Amino acid sequence: MRKLLRVNLSSGAIKEENIPQKIALDYVGGRGFGAKYLYDEVAPGTDPLGKQNKLLLGIGPLAGTSAQSLSKWMVYTKSPLTGTFTRNCGGGDFGAWLKWAGFELIILEGKAAKPAYLYIKDGTCEILDAKDIWGKTTGEAQEYLKKKYGTKARMICVGPAAEKMVRYAGIFSGRRTAGRNGVGTVMASKNLKAVVIEADRKEELANPAEFKKLVQQQVKGYKGGLGFEPFRDYGTPMGVDIPGFAMGTFPVRNFRTNDLEGWDKLSFLQYAAITQKHSGCYACMLKCGKTRTVTEGPYAGVNSEGPHYETIWAFTGPTGCTDLGATVKADYMCCELGLDSISTGNSIGFAYELFEKGILTTKDTDGLVLKYGDPEPMLKLVEKIGRREGLGDILAEGVKRAAEHIGKGSAEYAMHVKGLEMPGYEPRAMKALGMNYALSNTGANHCYGYAQQEMGNPRPRLVDAAADEGKGDIVKYNQDYVAAIELTNACTFPANNLELFGPELIADMLVAALGETKFGSADYLGHVGEKVYNLERCFNIRDGFSRKDDTLPKRMYTEPLQGGMRDGEIIRKPDVIIDEYYEARGWDKNGIPTKATLKRLGLETVDKDIAKFRR
Repeated sequence: MRKLLRVNLSSGAIKEENIPQKIALDYVGGRGFGAKYLYDEVAPGTDPLGKQNKLLLGIGPLAGTSAQSLSKWMVYTKSPLTGTFTRNCGGGDFGAWLKWAGFELIILEGKAAKPAYLYIKDGTCEILDAKDIWGKTTGEAQEYLKKKYGTKARMICVGPAAEKMVRYAGIFSGRRTAGRNGVGTVMASKNLKAVVIEADRKEELANPAEFKKLVQQQVKGYKGGLGFEPFRDYGTPMGVDIPGFAMGTFPVRNFRTNDLEGWDKLSFLQYAAITQKHSGCYACMLKCGKTRTVTEGPYAGVNSEGPHYETIWAFTGPTGCTDLGATVKADYMCCELGLDSISTGNSIGFAYELFEKGILTTKDTDGLVLKYGDPEPMLKLVEKIGRREGLGDILAEGVKRAAEHIGKGSAEYAMHVKGLEMPGYEPRAMKALGMNYALSNTGANHCYGYAQQEMGNPRPRLVDAAADEGKGDIVKYNQDYVAAIELTNACTFPANNLELFGPELIADMLVAALGETKFGSADYLGHVGEKVYNLERCFNIRDGFSRKDDTLPKRMYTEPLQGGMRDGEIIRKPDVIIDEYYEARGWDKNGIPTKATLKRLGLETVDKDIAKFRR
């Protein structure tokens, strides 16, 4: 029987529960369990930072096995940044350790009376005093816990930014991050600093011989896969070159242009030159983590396991900075403080444009001159945000709330969707990806449905990145595909980007691991993925989200891209794409799933909750 651990931090009650067989069959695991339990247990109107919100830590049913890239852990909660359903993915070893501890889900409820952390070993859990690590950086806290519990322990923790209630603080395991939407802020709001698991490796499989054959097949596919070796050798910084500047998808100066003079200083080859070590998540051959040390310039000696593409963008594109050393330092600072680098960099880029336009002055910026190309004020703002000091206290609220506070027309320059800052891919250059931002259940999240078809992936068909029509079904396809593979918390890099495995292989592995033949069909996983996506949508609908929220910043519709590749591009027909998407999904014109759609997906009980929202 598959199990979860329920921890009430208010009362101290800790209970092990069996996951009902019907839920296990209908939702498979991973993101399916996260969506189901969060929908059932977090009522509409719940304050994301209140005791009634819950934080769910989950893994997929293949975590901790020899299957490649299937041991990631995820976080599910109601976001303090957006008020929406939130799913966030983290890497490292923690997911495997959670599986070996005997649980596929931890449900965290209530709020501890004082700072605490969880210690899990041999199927038991204790709530322990965190006075010695509260206030410490993520690096300091994890080092303390490693010394205390030894090499058989793995952990997640939050940093000072979460303790200060920065609305986009993340949860860290080593340097791997579940970063977006303020999941770390929710964890800290419960006075929870860390979760530590001590466990021995164990692998319980229904058909070990068949599972071994499938893993061997997977490994062979990895080694022969197009792009495997470059990705393993160079990691995600390859995105700076392609598609970044080669295809015009790298946003610059707060999403005004995709042209950055001197961008070649940020080429993946430049990062490769300072790479000392390759690292990866549990049972993953890709090893996309790269430890880098700056060797020259004002930031010489700065070391970090990164930056990955999104962090490179966050501390270059928004501020027009091309100092490689500064990106490594910013990555290190975000990790130590416990910040989401995407939202941090986007928020700073927002401040830079406001300063350029005179909406902010040195009186507002604590004397900082926010000059494009200058990394020093950027780095100072990272620290100020993480500590909630000066202007950083305002930016810590996210660009949507910061604009409401600042006023003076600043909302026009806040690049977000549903309150979540946009990541480093230009919506006007890749319009299916851009509309995925608008239509995502979490706000602007590229991982929710990355549009590979605009970059040459023929599955299910190629599409013209510049086209404004014929994209609705592609957006749906990508979102449902990701939801399907995340039933096992599969990493989207190999499953989506590199085409090394997909639902077909995952389905076979599930049968071999669990013995449940119902999981042996990629079509079934696709059905459950679509169900999960609709359930997340209904979670948001109960809180008042609808078509009015499925939109991009005004700039995407009114200001053509300036310079570089895709010069002059603009999203001309957003309503056409949205209508196409709603029709493909079986939703009404206001973005509410129809009764027939929910019935087809086995969500009849959910229909009762949202029927009143239909017009």
